[in-house]
Amino acid sequence: MTTENPVAELIALLDLEPIEVNIFRGVSPKDRSQRVFGGQVLGQALVAASRTVEGRFCHSLHAYFMLPGDPKVPILYEVDRSRDGKSFSTRRVVAIQHGRQIFHMSASFTAHEEGLEHQIEAPDVPGPDGLPSEDDWRRMMADKVPEQYREHFTKPRPIEVRGVEKSNIFKPEKRPPHQAVWIKATAPLPDDVALHQCIMAYASDMTLLDTSLLPHGIGWFSNKVQMASIDHAMWFHRPFRMDQWLLYAQDSPSAFGARGFNRGLIFDANGVLVASVAQEGLMRPRE
Repeated sequence: MTTENPVAELIALLDLEPIEVNIFRGVSPKDRSQRVFGGQVLGQALVAASRTVEGRFCHSLHAYFMLPGDPKVPILYEVDRSRDGKSFSTRRVVAIQHGRQIFHMSASFTAHEEGLEHQIEAPDVPGPDGLPSEDDWRRMMADKVPEQYREHFTKPRPIEVRGVEKSNIFKPEKRPPHQAVWIKATAPLPDDVALHQCIMAYASDMTLLDTSLLPHGIGWFSNKVQMASIDHAMWFHRPFRMDQWLLYAQDSPSAFGARGFNRGLIFDANGVLVASVAQEGLMRPRE
């Protein structure tokens, strides 16, 4: 994969190869060297499940990460068509590498129905247009990034993240465990509801676990803590587009037992709540 069109690369990454009925194969970007990004596995698993359902969209998913993914070999996704009822379809997806399960996910699909509606209000934060672009910010920070991370830090990305609160990523100060970021695909996307959901699943894992580090003053490049996603849940409430700005409001109510719990609410630019996220992650202190 090249970096000339990161969004096209992401779409290709999510375009799984069908190799048998209910079995799909996914690959990882060649620049990943140590472990597969959790959002990639989430997105690919949701693609696999979505391709076994017709006329319904995913409204919730619940996933567990069991082993680190190996980016050097393909991942097999096996889909169990658990149930197709009158209103809901349920799927279970297992991701396999080296003959072992590394991840599994349950997802539920439904059709649109009319009913009671309410939502909480979006937080009052500055809009994305008044914030520096992520590319500009990364270029400004590049000379301070350790050399072994610099190429990855400055390469073009398929999802732009504009943080509302600015902090020193190298020596962060302790602050309350909440943050808000604007996210958006960096190029237009096809009109495919399932694709937008899968890209949101991919993006939802990018900043959420970091929220539990904020009260402890630990930054991106610290080796004080071992970090990894343990589980991940999402609920898709209303239609949205990932190529339009979305506000991702995140908080971390608790950290205990070397685990941090994080929540996220995703609003569109008009303040409409489109999705919710919850995740627990490993945050084990290192000697």
